Amino acid sequence: MPEFEIHPADTNDLPRLMALDHSCLSDYVWQLELRREPNQITANFREVRLPRSVEVKYPRDPFTLADEWKKRDAVFVAVQANTPVGYICLTEEHTAAIAWVTDIVVAPDARRKGAGSALLMAGQAWALERGVRRLVAEMPSKNQACIRLMQKFGYEFCGYNDQYYPTQDVALFFGRALK
Repeated sequence: MPEFEIHPADTNDLPRLMALDHSCLSDYVWQLELRREPNQITANFREVRLPRSVEVKYPRDPFTLADEWKKRDAVFVAVQANTPVGYICLTEEHTAAIAWVTDIVVAPDARRKGAGSALLMAGQAWALERGVRRLVAEMPSKNQACIRLMQKFGYEFCGYNDQYYPTQDVALFFGRALK
């Protein structure tokens, strides 16, 4: 398995990270069924296999990400052979001792090789150093690869927000307690 160097992002990394292919392919979607009855709302999710693979566009404009990164508490970059191949962005909610993974992106040729895992582990280590008790990751309901990554690391579904992204896609939230 390839080794990845993980380091905090600097301004030299930003153009190369923005140029990464932020889209992904997915064969599944977490489909939301919402029922509204008097005094009761029921939300059910079920994983549905799509009839064919779909390209999932990144829910944010990658060219505005540099401005967004300035608002994040941490951005880490995965580098392989002196080339940035991915990144993770985190934001800390100090009063609740929670940190959010707002972005985790890996270049297509580095996917399924450990870059996402290395980035997530770096994010978890950063959060633990800061005394964060819980890490929550957001992702579109069609991002099967990210959902599987979170489940692999013991994250559990903990909520959603309909029309969360500028694309109007549903955001799923997966979280776990940190030790």
